[in-house]
Amino acid sequence: MFHRIFGNDNKAAADKAEAAMTASVDTTAGDTATVRRIVARLEAMPQDQARLAAAAAYTIARAANADLDISPEETEVIEKQLQEHGLLDEPTAILVTEMAKLQARTVAGTEDYVVTREFKAVSTHEQRLDILRACFAVGAANGSISAEESAIVNEIANELDIEAAELNAIRAEFHDRMSAVQQVRKLAGGG
Repeated sequence: MFHRIFGNDNKAAADKAEAAMTASVDTTAGDTATVRRIVARLEAMPQDQARLAAAAAYTIARAANADLDISPEETEVIEKQLQEHGLLDEPTAILVTEMAKLQARTVAGTEDYVVTREFKAVSTHEQRLDILRACFAVGAANGSISAEESAIVNEIANELDIEAAELNAIRAEFHDRMSAVQQVRKLAGGG
């Protein structure tokens, strides 16, 4: 299943994801049945929808991993974003988020550009804007978007061929969450 979701080009990473998922799953009958139902749901998805969901999840997880840590708050935002845009239902979003987080932690750098370009190839312009907005939202999960997070979102926008005006309009939605803006206000005595 992991090879189908994330592609056969990265067999070692898919094998790691599968091993980690297997190791982290409680083997009680109820949990195993739940996981099997979710896996069956992923397998039943049309391949283009599965590719879109996997690439979207990885792209958002990449933004979350900008500081080399994906917090529980960021995880929650990723799950929520995958559900809000109708890509996945809640149980599937949770599973795909965990897989994407593992991939972002283990194959970051080498896969970042490739997966983001894959997302661009299978998504609409509106979906690309939604994912860019989700990348900012995941950065803001802890209340402040760091310079590292902002830089990663800029890279993602560039890889998705988002126009500067569109990027700046989305960035403006998160203006008060930018760490630089917060620092300036703090130094000015405004907060």
